[in-house]
Amino acid sequence: MTLKWTDVQEIAIQLADTHAQIDPRYINFVDLHRWVLALPEFADDPLRGGEKVLEAIQAAWIEEAD
Repeated sequence: MTLKWTDVQEIAIQLADTHAQIDPRYINFVDLHRWVLALPEFADDPLRGGEKVLEAIQAAWIEEAD
């Protein structure tokens, strides 16, 4: 399965698994962007990961963590 920026929920699940020690409420978008790009299944244009999509990923990750 290849992940794209539109796969917000799946990205959040994988980040929650990969970075279980991180509280997603306090992550900065620079780190979040880098961590999404580092996911093994991620294959999308890095420039498409703007603030709105990063906010959506962060919100989904917060829900996943709760």
